Amino acid sequence: MKIVRVEAIPFSIPYLKPLKFASGEVHAAEHVLVRVHTDDGIVGVAEAPPRPFTYGETQQGIVAVIENVFAAQIVGLTLLQREVAHQRMRRTIGNPTAKSAIDMAIWDALGQTLGQSVSNLLGGYTDRMRVSHMLGFEEPQKMVAEAERMRSTYGITTFKVKVGRHPVSLDTAVVRALREHFGAEAELYVDGNRGWSPAESAAAMREMADLALLFAEELCPADDVLGRRWLVAQTTVPSIADESATTPAEVTREILGGSATAVSIKTARTGFTVSQRVHHLAEGLGIEAVIGNQIDGQLGTACAVTFAAAYQLTSRRAGELSNFLDMSDDLLAEPLQIRDGHLRVPSGPGLGVAIDPDKLARYRTDGRA
Repeated sequence: MKIVRVEAIPFSIPYLKPLKFASGEVHAAEHVLVRVHTDDGIVGVAEAPPRPFTYGETQQGIVAVIENVFAAQIVGLTLLQREVAHQRMRRTIGNPTAKSAIDMAIWDALGQTLGQSVSNLLGGYTDRMRVSHMLGFEEPQKMVAEAERMRSTYGITTFKVKVGRHPVSLDTAVVRALREHFGAEAELYVDGNRGWSPAESAAAMREMADLALLFAEELCPADDVLGRRWLVAQTTVPSIADESATTPAEVTREILGGSATAVSIKTARTGFTVSQRVHHLAEGLGIEAVIGNQIDGQLGTACAVTFAAAYQLTSRRAGELSNFLDMSDDLLAEPLQIRDGHLRVPSGPGLGVAIDPDKLARYRTDGRA
């Protein structure tokens, strides 16, 4: 069970259409495949999706920090020394996605070695998750049409609506159009990606007060602590901390400080090890935890559903598990399938997935075989 090699392989897969939101837009999945090899011949895998406009990581930076810093810290450890790996990587500031991918690849290798699914090793609460679909910026009619396609094709009835544009009325009109189209059948919540000021956010929430929103996520700047605290006091809709709560310490600060009332867990950002800590903290604080999405591909989505299904708290709400549908292709040998609004945890040991070597050869961008 000893780790003998860590790989970071950049790849690029175009999106069928760009995903647009307040902090940027994405035209291709320029991600990194991380592989952890053991002396037993086991290979654990995970996906690192960089979001430079949110966390400051780039594809090239993730490859460099893994190859030049983290690999040397990890090689020689056993798969059971996850805490040692975590503490060694913590000495390097930032780089959450690179660290998380290594962590999840180690868990995958451990599950394969033990012949157990990672979801069962983590908690094994359920074998599937309800799915929420993220709707990026578009005109109201187009966003309603996309949501209807998701309902009719995949059975999805929970939608996370990207907001944060100016004027505010652009987005409130979209949410109203969605509610009028779906009635009470759909669950709707909004995500501002820090695009509005606290005053704009409060005005928008008043305008949408009759739309039965499930949550409001990161409407105003993550570092505006007083503004966020003021905003929470203005609305009865639960406020999800996302970019403002990327570590257990930040979750504690946001919740106890009154700047949020729920938290988003993204395995792409906190792996399995730190996501466990955020989950346990949320459970102890008595707050809701939703499974977020860093515009993951299918491998990243497999990681997210693996964690989400392991616990009662994270499986209570629909998880953001469908953005891979916007990609033109993927790396998995057996694609994930969303049916009747649910995504099952892949069966089999570890993450239960395998990389298609031909697809990896087609989409990798480092020129290596």
